[in-house]
Amino acid sequence: MASIKELELMANKLRIHSLEATTEAGSGHASSSLSSSEIMSCFFFSVIQQNDEFILSKGHAAPVLWAAFAEAGLLPRKELKNLRKIDSLLEGHPTARMPLIKVATGSLGQGLSAGVGMALAKKLSEQEGKIFVLLGDGECAEGSVWEAANAAAFYHLDNIVSVVDVNRLGQSDQTMAGHNLESYKKKFEAFGWQTAITDGHNVREILSALKKSEKSPKPFVVIAKTFKGKGVSILENNEGWHGKPLKKEDLPGTLKEIGPAEVELASNFKNLKRPSPKFHEFKLDNYKLGDMISTREAYGRALVNLGKANPDVVVLDGDVKNSTMTEYFFEKFPKRSFQCFIAEQNMVGMAVGFSAMGMSPFVATFSCFLTRAHDFIRMAQYSFANIKFAGSHSGVSIGQDGPSQMGLEDIPMFLNIPRALVLYPSDAVSSEYLVKESAKFKGISYLRTTREKTKVLYKNGEKFPVGKFKVWGKGKNDRALIVASGITLHEALKAQKTLKDKNIPVRVIDLYSLQPVDKDALIKEAKDCQNNVIVVEDHYCSATGSIVASALGKVKQLCIKEMPRSGKPEELLKKYGIDSDAIVKAVIK
Repeated sequence: MASIKELELMANKLRIHSLEATTEAGSGHASSSLSSSEIMSCFFFSVIQQNDEFILSKGHAAPVLWAAFAEAGLLPRKELKNLRKIDSLLEGHPTARMPLIKVATGSLGQGLSAGVGMALAKKLSEQEGKIFVLLGDGECAEGSVWEAANAAAFYHLDNIVSVVDVNRLGQSDQTMAGHNLESYKKKFEAFGWQTAITDGHNVREILSALKKSEKSPKPFVVIAKTFKGKGVSILENNEGWHGKPLKKEDLPGTLKEIGPAEVELASNFKNLKRPSPKFHEFKLDNYKLGDMISTREAYGRALVNLGKANPDVVVLDGDVKNSTMTEYFFEKFPKRSFQCFIAEQNMVGMAVGFSAMGMSPFVATFSCFLTRAHDFIRMAQYSFANIKFAGSHSGVSIGQDGPSQMGLEDIPMFLNIPRALVLYPSDAVSSEYLVKESAKFKGISYLRTTREKTKVLYKNGEKFPVGKFKVWGKGKNDRALIVASGITLHEALKAQKTLKDKNIPVRVIDLYSLQPVDKDALIKEAKDCQNNVIVVEDHYCSATGSIVASALGKVKQLCIKEMPRSGKPEELLKKYGIDSDAIVKAVIK
């Protein structure tokens, strides 16, 4: 085991690496790295063991993380000089492009949520080891930190340990609490954590505080008083240096201030494998043509069937499980079901943690509430997370609950994640099949479900391959092409029947796969219909219409074009021009 003196020397060495790397790069967060050098030295060369995990929540301090990896023998020291270069894995903030990283950070306030998910995954799989999370004091202004702290206490996570690097200075000003360590202590204790206050530059005190966590029956946090830019006179405790490197001419003299750093230490940080769940086929339920059943109901049933065959599947819900219908999974698999309450940011962060531990998390809430967690979803892609999102109660068709509940902004949020799978089933059969497609897919997926009961349109056994679509009523003399998904497919099929009675043949596409989409096949269908294309969607005009227009050019869009209001579903579909009558009028025009 490393001595106190050796750990102090290693802290100096990490400082030197951080300064040299950021100066060479001409950018980077040197001062934020220097404040946490003793903490990182203790973590990587004394405290963390082989079965433990580490998350750098204050991701801007990446230089000191890369330095610790290099000194631990996990990457060549010479690679540190390539910090932030386009061909280097040592990016400005950690992403999973670097194989040693399981959780991407840098958008602050997210690391602790992921740590909660990882800690729960360890509990669930009965794995030894703890989750260590290094937080910055600035990010503790984020509400998501306290959502995570709340969840950790609720789930009695005695296997998560956090250190808050209280260096007082943010990017542009002093942090909210400055060096008031008691303020952090009272907050964490109020959320049910055990705490310890320490000098974050005193190795002996840091180790002593972390030692107490070994016997804590609660989540444990060390509140460490540090100084930004510690060890360098022009940086230490001075404003204006956040994210700024030293000039090359200033580096040699600065390094002399740091002191001796001649040390070689071994590290037990070895738990680097990023596991991936295996998908096992499962049996789908049977439905009768014409039966009335909501796609959210079918989603809930499919989760149960999926869970029977796939033990790595876990489900997270935000206090709406009796609406998203994840309650079926909760009843069947209570140990693999996690109530996240009304804290959607933390729910997504927890899912990132589960994914990092090789599990397959399914996350469900109302589609409108997922938008609250947009930044967490955005960051999840940089963790290469394998998360399956479902948004229910979508569109004006939910009715009387009104616009705050309607989820008219959700689809573009996922379309803007380049590798995400975006699916929108229209009936129970397609919904169950697309749950299976989501489960097979490695990455982020989104499945949009509908509140209302809708008619079963497809026979059991019908397949819905990703990237394709279904065509209804294909004829040689079709005058127009109607593209729809979800609730509007049912309106489009009603319109198709009405138009047929008027001797106006039209073709209808069920665009159940919004991303990816077969643009070449869409172009062919449009040409067959004289390029008269109408897109009808229960969403603002930035979703399906945009997808189809990107392939076909100008199209007629029937969508929600103003802020909606409460009302009966059929009244709202009519008022905002996306019901069958509106489609008929658009075709005739």
